[in-house]
Amino acid sequence: MGQETMIRIRDLGKTFHTKDGDVAALHGISLDIQKGDIFGIIGMSGAGKSTLVRCMNLLERPTEGEVVFDGVDLSALTDRQLRETRRSIGMIFQQFNLLMQRTAEENVRFPLEIAKTDRKQAAARAKELLELVGLGDRLGAYPAQLSGGQKQRVAIARALASNPKVILCDEATSALDPITTNSILALLKEINRTLGVTIVIITHEMDVIEKICNRVAILDGGAVVETGRVEDIFFQPQTEAARRLVYPEGRGETPFSASAQRCYRIVFDGNSSFEPVIAGMVLDCKAPVNILFADTRDIDGKAFGQIVVQMPEDGEACARMLRYLRARELTVEEVPQDG
Repeated sequence: MGQETMIRIRDLGKTFHTKDGDVAALHGISLDIQKGDIFGIIGMSGAGKSTLVRCMNLLERPTEGEVVFDGVDLSALTDRQLRETRRSIGMIFQQFNLLMQRTAEENVRFPLEIAKTDRKQAAARAKELLELVGLGDRLGAYPAQLSGGQKQRVAIARALASNPKVILCDEATSALDPITTNSILALLKEINRTLGVTIVIITHEMDVIEKICNRVAILDGGAVVETGRVEDIFFQPQTEAARRLVYPEGRGETPFSASAQRCYRIVFDGNSSFEPVIAGMVLDCKAPVNILFADTRDIDGKAFGQIVVQMPEDGEACARMLRYLRARELTVEEVPQDG
């Protein structure tokens, strides 16, 4: 990933004035989203996620602070300049927001029509984008004739119509089943890889962050309480809000009694895969191990987490296994016995 900052947010706050008094939805938000990131923003319901994403393109004007997009302070722009800049920021929503009386091709063409693009060029661009998202054979279909996943693919094509630098996804997969969600996330990842579009994912689902994002910010009570690489947040959450999201059932500590002897924790940091290492060790050292605990995840195609194993009683076999693991530059540490 490049280190050029695409979105810089500093001390952002948003207060809504209601008949019952002021409601502070966001306060003190500071974030840097780099060019080429797939950046996740996650929090429970009411954490302020949707307000924050709408502040990123000034659909909601912040009460305080600044949003700098690709080097430009959005709040300093005239209305006309802001409309022009927003063409570089695509948006995808939970409920698709398609025009029901327009075909898939006409929905994708719509933002180009608003920008007064030549009709022929707009039609060609819409066809190209629908082919890109796997709907080249559904140009003439209306939203009512499409599945939820197909509607979201049309919405993605529409978001790409004006060649945006950033796509903001506000709970874009929340209305979809798990298989369709995976296909949409794979499509977004491919768009990020091939087109270089920076993607910001707003979600309450940790699985979505795990599958697609490289960096994440935890939002709680309208404030960012933790931010960092996805793998760091998953395996070393520093705040209670992060722990609630990563371990919704209260998990987090190694839930086994280390009363057995020769227990070792093997830590995977993204440089090795789980199964070939354990299987290879057993085959190479010609001795079995007992897996007592595993907390592992495949994040962005890499292995992260820990496995606790009980080594064989044979001291030489145990020593061979430890040498095998350390030769692969894995962290291996003995787990102290209880009592």
